Amino acid sequence: MGVFTQVVGLISSLAILILLHEGGHFLFAKIFKTKVEKFYLFFNPWFSLFKFKKGETEYGIGWLPLGGYCKIAGMIDESMDKEQLKKEPQPWEFRSKPTYQRLLIMLGGVIVNFIVALLIYAMILYSWGETYIPAQNYKYGFVCDSVLLDAGVQNGDKILMVDTFMIEELRDLPIHILLDDARNLKIDRDGKIINIPLPGDFDKILLAERITDLIIPRMPYILDSIVPDMPAESAGFQKNDRLLAINGQPTEWAHEFAESIREYKGEEVRVLIERNSKKMEVPVTVSEDGIIGVFNKGLLDFFEAKTVEYGFFESFPAGISMGVERLTEYVRQFKIMFSKEGSRHVGSFVTIGSLFPKSWDWLRFWNLTAFLSIMLAFLNVLPIPALDGGHVMFVLYEMVTRRKPGDKFLEYAQVAGMIIILGLVVFSLQNDIRNLF
Repeated sequence: MGVFTQVVGLISSLAILILLHEGGHFLFAKIFKTKVEKFYLFFNPWFSLFKFKKGETEYGIGWLPLGGYCKIAGMIDESMDKEQLKKEPQPWEFRSKPTYQRLLIMLGGVIVNFIVALLIYAMILYSWGETYIPAQNYKYGFVCDSVLLDAGVQNGDKILMVDTFMIEELRDLPIHILLDDARNLKIDRDGKIINIPLPGDFDKILLAERITDLIIPRMPYILDSIVPDMPAESAGFQKNDRLLAINGQPTEWAHEFAESIREYKGEEVRVLIERNSKKMEVPVTVSEDGIIGVFNKGLLDFFEAKTVEYGFFESFPAGISMGVERLTEYVRQFKIMFSKEGSRHVGSFVTIGSLFPKSWDWLRFWNLTAFLSIMLAFLNVLPIPALDGGHVMFVLYEMVTRRKPGDKFLEYAQVAGMIIILGLVVFSLQNDIRNLF
């Protein structure tokens, strides 16, 4: 069910955003009395799952969930329908409209996607507020990836700052390293403040190693639940037991226990636990998978979260601020894909789908949908022929030079743009396949 839920989440999110994006083009086309011949959710090569015609427009659902399209009369687009262009321009065609109207028609999808993202963020803040655990509340310090350990950081250190940037949330550390070239860490180690410099190429190391969790919170292993019919249940483990050691080897922290227990696959071990302030050793046989069938308590059981609540009217400026912040962050990250290491992180729908949770979570769904809406808006405005930005580029050229590019040139540009996009799709799919296997 996990992967199925991810697929449903991805397709649902894309369906919403594609409908709204193409609806933006449709809206401005109708405002300027431009004929829309087709309006489709998803692509429909060879056949459609569903279609009907109302007025001058054919509406439908395609079977290929890679996008959608709004076919506007008198415009060279992905349909490559050139027959209409051989005839004299009609007043209801795209090519007959003033440049400012064509510009707004082409920007309609991007405008709607960005506005939708801001509205979603506003409604998220109004409905759920903003809850996170401040970095300073992780009282046990952090567990660090090996690249940080190699640089001199130790497990249990509390990372306070990277260069001049305060670490407010865990995600701040890799962001400042990758986007701001921050290289000096200020560490609290057992109450002593020290500085640790990172290598100059640390950003390249992070990208090359595909490190997703540079730091994670360090916490005790206090049982929240025991899996039925697993070794821990048979051995008599109970909720709220604290796991302290395996065969006399201290494993005070959750990551230490998880790493150590895997070394005893299929063997019987003695686990030192603390129950009701009393310590005892419990024998248990480790499964062939290197687990005993227990779950640790969650982050909120150990660390105090901070929640900021918003009223209805307060949520809108806060949502706008959040949307602009996410857009700025994404645009800054975009430069990474042009590096050798960063290009390996370019993914297709497999990568995007993996972001969705394996069990349905409305907050996560709407957060991802808002971010994808921002991503869709930005990518579509890139000046690549076949994308909205390509059409915008040619319209702006016409507005500045007072000369309209020829239909043949636009046709060749459209083909070139489609080849570029197809190449990027193949490249990202190749990355996904390589990362899977």
